[in-house]
Amino acid sequence: MSLRHAILTLLATEPGSGYDIVQHFKQSLGYFWNAKHQQVYLELRRLSEEGWLDCQVEAQSDKPDRKVYTLTDSGMAELQRWLREPAAANKINDALLVKLYGGTLIEADNLRDELARHVDIHQQTLHSLREIEKLYLALDDAQKAQHRLPYLTLRRGILGEEAWLKWADEVAAEL
Repeated sequence: MSLRHAILTLLATEPGSGYDIVQHFKQSLGYFWNAKHQQVYLELRRLSEEGWLDCQVEAQSDKPDRKVYTLTDSGMAELQRWLREPAAANKINDALLVKLYGGTLIEADNLRDELARHVDIHQQTLHSLREIEKLYLALDDAQKAQHRLPYLTLRRGILGEEAWLKWADEVAAEL
């Protein structure tokens, strides 16, 4: 997957500015796809140059003008082409797993501390995801139907965090 397709996916649901897209990454997509502020703005420019996005400038009196992006027909066609392609299986690069693998080379306290730090992070993430789930569950049936596929991505995140924390319990018992 590329950042461009994540941006196209967001803009297919609603027009937005670079700031709006960055906020989506922080609040929703960021749980499974990360992008830095500069990367988003650079990609928006590229997508516009390729004709996949239109940009309307909205004047603001107390701030710089706001650029609001929408998908063009060719942008939607590219997104649909990409959505039809098989997705590659996810591979992880996890420094904690490498440290655990080589853990006999350092003190056990170091591994326990590192694991505890990661447990805190995953517990916070799980809490955040469950708060988002509460918002979804409070929707009426029509709104739930409209958001059912994003909800399934949320469920994957919740189950993934729960599984990670269960695994961490096993590791802690061994350490």
